[in-house]
Amino acid sequence: QVQLVESGGGLVQAGGSLRLSCAASGLTFSSFNMGWFRQAPGKEREFVAAITWSSINTYYADSVKGRFTISRDNAKNTVYLQMNSLKPEDTAVYSCAAASRSYSYNPWTVQSYNYWGQGTQVIVSS
Repeated sequence: QVQLVESGGGLVQAGGSLRLSCAASGLTFSSFNMGWFRQAPGKEREFVAAITWSSINTYYADSVKGRFTISRDNAKNTVYLQMNSLKPEDTAVYSCAAASRSYSYNPWTVQSYNYWGQGTQVIVSS
């Protein structure tokens, strides 16, 4: 079956960096668009970043643009999220998600994604 397993979360001070990884199995990874979402306590899940199957297009939430970078390695079936200049408001559970290739792919919406990981906790202290 399809599995998405995130890693790399943890506790970091404001201004620090973390690199999240999401290892995929059970699917043809190079055929899927990939996204990162996050959910803070008491808040709805929100879009963070996405990358198309070919890596040609990337998308970012305004709140992370210029600080976070999404990338993927199709040979390793892995998508990454490099997070720099972290802020306390970045504290959340970060989940990766996979979306089948589609002309109607909308990277910003939860409904576009077919598979989800369990998430990894990121805590940014002030």
